[in-house]
Amino acid sequence: MFIGLANTWVAILLMMIGLYIVIAQGNLIKKIIGLTLFQTSVFIFYISMAKVEGGTAPIFSSDISIYSNPLPHALILTAIVVGISTTALALSLIVRIKEAYGTIEEEEIQGLDEEQD
Repeated sequence: MFIGLANTWVAILLMMIGLYIVIAQGNLIKKIIGLTLFQTSVFIFYISMAKVEGGTAPIFSSDISIYSNPLPHALILTAIVVGISTTALALSLIVRIKEAYGTIEEEEIQGLDEEQD
């Protein structure tokens, strides 16, 4: 029973690890890594749910009756491109934060902001 749901368990494990990293870590780079893990777990889950047992490519033929839907895979490819773009933007923002504050630790940045006010 559990072997058939291995992809789901891996996705849940990655999701929980990513969420823990985002919540527990103060380092901005580590938070981005956690968000990327979380995002990857969603990709794995979505693709594994789209799997059709015995399904083939949607090329119509008289001897094939079960087809696999290619739309979820195309959507995940698009989501991967968007994910890479947002990760690159977040990393560039972290570089700017490091230049402005001299650190990438969340608590230190908040402390510097409070001192300026």
